[in-house]
Amino acid sequence: MTTATTRALRTTPPAPTGTTNARVPPAANPSLPSLTGLRWMAALLVFGLHVNNFGYFGGTGGHLVSWGFGAGATGVSFFFVLSGFVLTWSARPGDRPLAFWRRRLARIYPVHLVTLAVALLMGLTLAHQSEPAPQQALANALLLHSWWHPWWQTLNPVSWSLACEAFFYAGFPLLILLLRRLGPRSSAALGALSAASVLVLAWSDAHHWWTYTLYSFPAARLPEFVLGAVTARLVLLGRWRGPGLEASLALAIIGYFLVPQVTPGYSATVCTLAGFVLLIPAAAVADLNGLPSLWRHRRLVRLGELSFAFYMIHLLVLRAATNLLGTKPHFGVLAGLAVTATAFAISLGLSWVLYEAVECPARRLLLRRRRGAAQEPRRQPQPDPLLSHREVPTGTSESERRAEKE
Repeated sequence: MTTATTRALRTTPPAPTGTTNARVPPAANPSLPSLTGLRWMAALLVFGLHVNNFGYFGGTGGHLVSWGFGAGATGVSFFFVLSGFVLTWSARPGDRPLAFWRRRLARIYPVHLVTLAVALLMGLTLAHQSEPAPQQALANALLLHSWWHPWWQTLNPVSWSLACEAFFYAGFPLLILLLRRLGPRSSAALGALSAASVLVLAWSDAHHWWTYTLYSFPAARLPEFVLGAVTARLVLLGRWRGPGLEASLALAIIGYFLVPQVTPGYSATVCTLAGFVLLIPAAAVADLNGLPSLWRHRRLVRLGELSFAFYMIHLLVLRAATNLLGTKPHFGVLAGLAVTATAFAISLGLSWVLYEAVECPARRLLLRRRRGAAQEPRRQPQPDPLLSHREVPTGTSESERRAEKE
């Protein structure tokens, strides 16, 4: 890590002119827009996987889609590593667990509940849709369904990963407390232990040592989240020594195309883990040092902001389309492209609606200050490290801005 990067992380702003004994908090960590752009690419991989699973293409087109997106499930592994990184990067000193959990709840729960309601309505009214039992719907609503494998794809199937994230969030206050007490070597040792855990779990899963499928089991996905947190800590300490963005991206792509060579399921994590763990901090360092990065392009960043809503709604669009297209229609190339483009456009349009009409307003509402709370002095807002590098309106206090965006 360069000296310039270390200074950028540790510099605090000067006290405002004309103030006396003003207590100025440290500046927020710099914005990392490339991570937002990369998040969109992971969501796109998952979309491609589901297009392949729904059999929109037959013949040569089907083989090409399977080759390109058959390993798209690894995009979820990318999300788990990225989640650990950005939460550690943006963690607030002295933050209380309840405040952290409240922000996480405001971040994911409104979209989850809306898409859950849509999935429930589809199950009750459309053909080709399964109607869940009440206890399954309740487990899904509480984000507990991934702990019991027969229920892991209840209602909106992609929400299984949210159950994993909810488990990560529950333990994050302890994890960040531990990381802040570890030096660089101890942090790296924790990362190595997490990587070894993935290898052991993958080997055990492939050889059926477990009676439980590990792919969707939240505790089995925890090492990926911890690895993301460890790499963020090393970047914050100025001790990250991984390869650059281009080399890391090449390793991630190689790992992605190695997935068909291993046992399907959890074992695929082994192929892509190293590439993802190197790619995310490499993109962060590129942003910090002002190095070229395709992923911080403003359109990719904007799509990255929509990626959570897109991830949550796209599979419902594809499932609803089975009432018109049937199951696994195996179209030719042109028809398959037309149907895929239509499904993509509808999913993207609905994700924009979810983001603008549900995600952002609900987050502002849930994180609104309680009456009687002490008023903070107004400050110039800092760019948000979690979502984008776009400016927010002047006059918003940093606490309000961070609470809304996280």
